[in-house]
Amino acid sequence: MPDFSVPSTCPTLPVKEFLRRQAGISLTLWRKIKYNGTLKINALPAAVHDLVYPGDTISVTWPEDSTITAENLPLAIAYEDEWLLAADKPAGMLVHPAAGKQSGTLANAVMHYYRLQNYSCGFHPVNRLDRNTSGLVLIAKRPDIQHWLNQNQQQLSKTYLAIASGIPHPDKDIIDAPIGRKPGSIIEREVSLDGQQAITHYRVLTTFNNISLLEIILETGRTHQIRVHLSHIGCPLLGDDLYGGPTNLIHRQALHAAKLSLPHPITKKNIDITSPLPGDLTDLLSQLGD
Repeated sequence: MPDFSVPSTCPTLPVKEFLRRQAGISLTLWRKIKYNGTLKINALPAAVHDLVYPGDTISVTWPEDSTITAENLPLAIAYEDEWLLAADKPAGMLVHPAAGKQSGTLANAVMHYYRLQNYSCGFHPVNRLDRNTSGLVLIAKRPDIQHWLNQNQQQLSKTYLAIASGIPHPDKDIIDAPIGRKPGSIIEREVSLDGQQAITHYRVLTTFNNISLLEIILETGRTHQIRVHLSHIGCPLLGDDLYGGPTNLIHRQALHAAKLSLPHPITKKNIDITSPLPGDLTDLLSQLGD
């Protein structure tokens, strides 16, 4: 479990205030530390209202409970260090268990991997992908790191590759159109004036016969954002029958999370994590190029 050093520029604070405001500990995690964990200042047991001073070292532990069953499933690891794990999720796999689907997910695979490595980690995803979108999912090994990354999502750059029906004009643009839930549906979204702000940057990489390969960078992260925005401009993803994409060439949305770029939450160094196109999309591009 982590240690937190109090910077020389930090004023004297109650330990709770330092951990919440300076170290990025969420209220939920603080409660776990307070009621079921341990708290030390300079290696000595501390109370939750003790003060911390510049130069102090705070050590905390908390229980890592998880109801996710570990399963021996294939797991492609694109990046790993002491604090982060990035997995390359295949199309057709859920990121985490849902109602009626408690097994076969990326979370089940990650928990099995943690068990093999003797890691006492829960499953803390930073980004999520639709079931039939392939590519990179970033996972924090500690909840405080997940919380920090969630609070600083604007620093996480997400790049996708998409194969769309039609060719958007211009060949490089920004789609700024709010997205909300479609009335009468619990799944489908639509561009809606009273929806949440959603901004998508796209660039045409190459074109085929009324089909285009696009590079897409998300500025926001709404549910189904790329799928909704491309459908909105008349270029739905191939295979995306929910939003009007043709399914004669591929039977899942032709969308892949290809790159994640971020400042490391601990080391602060910039890291780039990449994932190559999976076989079904490379085969599709080869077929289109014939």
